[in-house]
Amino acid sequence: MKPQLNRDNRQSHRSAHNNSEMRFLHAADLHLDSPLRGLARYDRAPVVRLRTATRAALERLVDKALAERVDFVLLAGDIYDRDWQDFHTGLFFREQMVRLDRAGIRVFIVQGNHDAQGVISRQLKLPDNVRVFSSRTAETARIDELTVAIHGRSFPDRAVDEDLVPSYPAPVPGCFNIGLLHTSLTGGAGHDTYAPTDLATLVAKGYDYWALGHIHAREVVCERPRVVFPGNLQGRHANETGAKGCELVTVEAGRVEAEFVPLDGVRWSRVAVPLDGIEQLELVGDIVRQQVQPMLIGAADRLHAMRFTLTGSTPLLRLEAGQPGTLAAEVQAAVQDVAGAEIWVEQVRLELSAPLDRAQTAQRQDAVGELVRLVESMAGDEVALRRWMDSEIGDLLAKLPPEVATDEVPRLDSPVDLRALLLDAEETVLARLAAAGGDN
Repeated sequence: MKPQLNRDNRQSHRSAHNNSEMRFLHAADLHLDSPLRGLARYDRAPVVRLRTATRAALERLVDKALAERVDFVLLAGDIYDRDWQDFHTGLFFREQMVRLDRAGIRVFIVQGNHDAQGVISRQLKLPDNVRVFSSRTAETARIDELTVAIHGRSFPDRAVDEDLVPSYPAPVPGCFNIGLLHTSLTGGAGHDTYAPTDLATLVAKGYDYWALGHIHAREVVCERPRVVFPGNLQGRHANETGAKGCELVTVEAGRVEAEFVPLDGVRWSRVAVPLDGIEQLELVGDIVRQQVQPMLIGAADRLHAMRFTLTGSTPLLRLEAGQPGTLAAEVQAAVQDVAGAEIWVEQVRLELSAPLDRAQTAQRQDAVGELVRLVESMAGDEVALRRWMDSEIGDLLAKLPPEVATDEVPRLDSPVDLRALLLDAEETVLARLAAAGGDN
C-alpha cells in the first residue's frame, strides 16, 4: 500500500500548481555530524548547538521541501563527512528521507569524495523515493510526468581525478535535462581537486541545469545553462562564513527561475573592527556594535558565531599590553548589549600597532631603538628570518594540536608570514615597554 500512497501524494501536489511548472531543491555538502574538533578550547562555547547544526540544517531543508511542495530534491554529494562511527548518522538521514517519502517527494543523490562508496562502510536501505546514482557508470533517471531527465554518477572512492562529464549520457530530447555532479571544476581555494572539468565541457553537454557540489561557497557559474554550486548547507567553522543553504528552482515552459534559501542555524562571520586613531576604550564597543548590527538584519533567529579582528594603529595597544585581555573583554561586553540576537564570540584577534615613527625611533640609543633597528634588519633578510623562526618558534608550532585550524598557524615557508610574526613580536615588546614606562 505504501508505494501507491506515495504515487497518490505525487499526483496531488502536481495538481497544486500548473502542470507545466516544475519545482525542485538543489543542495550539496551536508557533511552530517562533521566532528568540529577543538571546541573544548573555547570558553562557554555553545557546544551542543554547534555539534547538531548540520542535522538541524537538513531538517530545515526537508521542512522547506514539504512547505514548497517541490517535485524532487537533488543532493550533489558529501551528505556525510566521513565513515559513520555508528549507525546514528545514517539513521538520522534515513529518517529525513522517510519524511519526504511520505509526502511523495523524490530524492536524487550522487556521492562525493567524503561519502563515496569506498568510504562509507556501514549501509542502511533507503526508502523507495531515494535514488543513488551508480559509481560504475553515469545513469539517467527519467520522471515522465514532469518531462525531466536527471543524469548523475557517484564517486567510487574518495580520490577521483578523471573528468566524469564525458561519460554522462546525451540529453534526452523533449526533456528538461539536469546534470548532478560532484566536482571541483577547475579548482577552488581550500578544496581538493576532484572530478575536474570546466564550464565549456559542461555547456557542450547540452543540459539545461547543472547541479554541482563540492565547493562550499555558493557560486552561480553560468546562467544559460544554469550551472550552480549552492555551497554547503551549514557552515562549520570561521572559514565558512555567511548565509548557507540551498537553491529553490522553478522551471516553467523551459524557463529557469531560482532563488537562494538560507537554511543555516549557526551563521559564521568574520568581523573587522578598525581602531585607527581610537584612544578611548569605551569607543571600541560602539564600533563593534556598528559593525555587527548590519549582519543581523533578517537573520536574528540564528546563532551567530563571530570572529573579531581588531585592526589599525591605536594607543589602546599599550593598555592591552599592561592588562592583557582588556580589548577582548570590551568586544564581549559590546556583543552582550546587542538586543534581539544570540551571538557567540568565537575569537578576538589583535592586528594592532601602536603609533610609532619608525625612522625617528630607530635613531634612539636605548632598548626601544635597538629593537626597531633589529627588526628592520631581519625583515629585509630572509635567511635571518628563517633562522629566527627555526630557533625560536619552529618547535612550538610543530607541537600545536592537529585540531587548530590551518589559518591560525603561520606558514614556515612563507616570508610574508614570517615578517608578520616578527612585526607582531615587535609590537608586543614595544607595547609592554610603553606600558612599563620604558618608551620615554
